[in-house]
Amino acid sequence: MKVQGLKKNYGKSTVVDNVSFEIHKGMVTSFIGPNGAGKSTVIGMISRLVAKDQGLISFHGKELEKWNSKELAKHLAILTQSNQIQMKLTVEELVTFGRFPHCGGRLSGEDEGKISQAITYMELDAVSYTHLTLPTILLV
Repeated sequence: MKVQGLKKNYGKSTVVDNVSFEIHKGMVTSFIGPNGAGKSTVIGMISRLVAKDQGLISFHGKELEKWNSKELAKHLAILTQSNQIQMKLTVEELVTFGRFPHCGGRLSGEDEGKISQAITYMELDAVSYTHLTLPTILLV
């Protein structure tokens, strides 16, 4: 994913100003800064939940706006820090949500294998049945 010159204004206030970076496949990327720095706004623009005022966001060499939503969901997901859904999820259940765009809610053996592979890759096997509090995560 490549972000170039990203900008967002709310009225006369600029909350994101000329932000550029790349997120590389297979790497963990963190957005760190104080409250009000624009971290959530940037993630919102990347996930198309917040309209950008300026800049370019490309994913797999294609502008984000040109992606079909169903196809983009197979590659990009966001889990916000605060959700309206009040339920306890295990790590495994949360990872399972990532397969929904691929299987439409009907898990196959391949889906279960991908879920297990993701949990092992992130070294979460020991906590896969642990209930969790949801942070903001962008999965690319």
